[in-house]
Amino acid sequence: MRVILLCLSLVYSLVWTMSVDAAEYVIDSRGAHASIVFKFKHIGISWLTGQFKSFNGTFTYDQNDPGASKIVVEIDPASLDSNHAERDKHIRGEDYLNVARYPQARFESTRIEPLGEGKATVYGNLTLHGQTREIAIDANLTGQGNDPWGGYRVGLEGFTVLSTTDFGFKMPPTNEVHLELYLEGVRR
Repeated sequence: MRVILLCLSLVYSLVWTMSVDAAEYVIDSRGAHASIVFKFKHIGISWLTGQFKSFNGTFTYDQNDPGASKIVVEIDPASLDSNHAERDKHIRGEDYLNVARYPQARFESTRIEPLGEGKATVYGNLTLHGQTREIAIDANLTGQGNDPWGGYRVGLEGFTVLSTTDFGFKMPPTNEVHLELYLEGVRR
């Protein structure tokens, strides 16, 4: 009987340890503790910047096995905001994002390659403008710990450059959009 109790105790402690190490997080976009920022060249002269105001997602993170982590983010392209209403209307329109026809963008990681010291390359499928392509995001763990409200949070940042022609539209002169992701997740 003692052996059975000892074995059950050991199994319980292993399961408890695994569930504490690998946890699921909800991206805190509603609390404005996350952002997806973009920039692109305007007629080859200066950078135009903006953000997507409506997005949500989850990620799993295991500090003992970062490669086993997973990220899913859904973005409402109609929430694009570059601080200029007429330009935003044009970018949301048929010439570019065509949000009436493609009302959602989605990223889902397929693999994560840890690089050490909180850095990783996150590979995944991005669906944008009706096209799905694999992209790579340079990611960094920015911090983790208890928050003042009794929860536990993990912060991540990521950087990538998209070729708009890969997604079926052009943004001259370079057809490149730089994305910066700042994600703070609250453990469920």
